[in-house]
Amino acid sequence: MVMLDVLDGSRERVLAAIEALPDEALLAAGAVGSASVADLLALQTAWEAELVTGLMQLDQGKAPEKLLAALAEPDAYEARRSAEYKGRDLDRIFDDWQLVRAKLEGWLEQFSERDLTSRKRFKALRGRSLQQVVLAASSEKEAAYTAVLEKFAQAWLAAEADVIPLTAVLPQDEPNDSNTN
Repeated sequence: MVMLDVLDGSRERVLAAIEALPDEALLAAGAVGSASVADLLALQTAWEAELVTGLMQLDQGKAPEKLLAALAEPDAYEARRSAEYKGRDLDRIFDDWQLVRAKLEGWLEQFSERDLTSRKRFKALRGRSLQQVVLAASSEKEAAYTAVLEKFAQAWLAAEADVIPLTAVLPQDEPNDSNTN
C-alpha cells in the first residue's frame, strides 16, 4: 500500500533527524517555535491516536466527529493536546509515539484501496478520501516540522562538538609515587 510507504518515509525522516540527539536536546524548548522535540512527538501521537479512533468509528459505520473537528480547527486542537501532554516522561512519549503509529498502520491495512481512495466512500468525510484525512493528520503534520527539526539537530550537534571536554584542558592526575617505597 503506497500510503503506508508515505507514512514510513515521513517517520524515517523524523527518526533520522533526531537519532543522534541526547535527551537534553529532545526536551529543550525551541526546536520548532517554542516546542521541544518531545512536545512535537507527543502532539504527533495525539493526532495519530485521533486517527486510530476515527478509523475504528468509520469501521463501525459511525462518523469520526472528534477527528473531523480537530482537522477543522487544528490550532485549537493542538493547543488543548499540548497542554495535556506538557511534562510527560520522554520514554513514555517515545513508547506511545511508536505504539500509536503501529496501531494506525494496522488499522489502515483493514481498509481496501477503494475505501482509502474514494472520496464518496465515507459520507462523514465530506468529500475527502480517507487517505487524504490520514495523510493530513499524520505524514503531512510530520513533514511540516521535519526540516526545522533537521536544522535544530544539526545546530545542537555542532554546538555540542564545539564544547571542549574538561579532560582535554585539565592536567590528568599522575600516579602518586609517594605511596611506593
